[in-house]
Amino acid sequence: MGGADGAAVRAEESVSGGVDVWSDAVSSHAPDHLLVMVHGILGSTADWQYGANEFVKQLPDDVIVHCSEKNASMLTLDGVDVMGERLADEVLDVISRRPELTKISFLAHSVGGLAARYAIAKLYRHPNAGSDGNTKGTICGLEAINFITVATPHLGSRGNKQVPLLFGSLAMEKVACRVVHWIFRRTGKHLFLTDDDEGQPPLLQRMVEDHGDLYFISALRAFKRRVVYANADCDHIVGWRTSSIRRNTELPELAVSSSEKYPHIVHEEYSEGTDDEKCQDSMTDCNLDILEERMVTGLRRVSWEKVDVSFHSSMTSFAAHSIIQVKYAFMNDGADVIQHIIDHFQL
Repeated sequence: MGGADGAAVRAEESVSGGVDVWSDAVSSHAPDHLLVMVHGILGSTADWQYGANEFVKQLPDDVIVHCSEKNASMLTLDGVDVMGERLADEVLDVISRRPELTKISFLAHSVGGLAARYAIAKLYRHPNAGSDGNTKGTICGLEAINFITVATPHLGSRGNKQVPLLFGSLAMEKVACRVVHWIFRRTGKHLFLTDDDEGQPPLLQRMVEDHGDLYFISALRAFKRRVVYANADCDHIVGWRTSSIRRNTELPELAVSSSEKYPHIVHEEYSEGTDDEKCQDSMTDCNLDILEERMVTGLRRVSWEKVDVSFHSSMTSFAAHSIIQVKYAFMNDGADVIQHIIDHFQL
């Protein structure tokens, strides 16, 4: 993993797979906060190279970054659940090698955000029996701090305009549902909600509530903050609605960014968690696809910070899905988004 020379940043292959990145600056203590970075479909550890280096340069005493690799390249087509299982095992290995760790955060791009949600459901540990009611559960014994996703299709890709590349054509979207598994295999079925494992509901629907020994919502609730960064336009792969966990009627009017520091951040809001009763009430008034509404309802049981991004004025706007994470060094328009993530990162 390059780009670390002369910047007091070290990066090396991890024993458990992936790449560990940390500061080489002299410090009185080893960082106790693990940040797990997860790439998207057909990705690799290199996808988060810029973000990982910036984190450890700016927070050298606080974080060690692990860029996951257990789902590299074609392995991302094996299904969200399989990816999540692999990621959970990888995180367990990293934690076992670093006894100094006390806190954990996740930063995931695209489908990697779904794999991360599955992984934390596996890694969730209930509060101790003797603790008070205000005590949260943990992620494998570590205090859960930030759960951040970037351009992640939380509601899947099935709904109208959820894949902008299909131009909002209902006919094309119906065809995509039938053939997506030919290209993206089991992961494609999960994204388009066409999976039917032993008669169970689609996986993404199951992932909005605690399900058996998988604590999907309890794990999300364990984090101090949950954040979604969403491309409001120009992302041809993941639509604005699915990446920001909103209904069509909730998409905000966008203003032009007035920030010199974050020129591509166009809207920020905080969405309070909603109790079950309110969620059920909202469903009766909604004409959206019922599966999508169930996912919105389930995920909104916890609070979310929502950050909307626009690259419409960028020369590289056609690649918004990649530049939002600065996947390629020669297309760094998303550097302000990475800076925004770092500046708001809770330690």
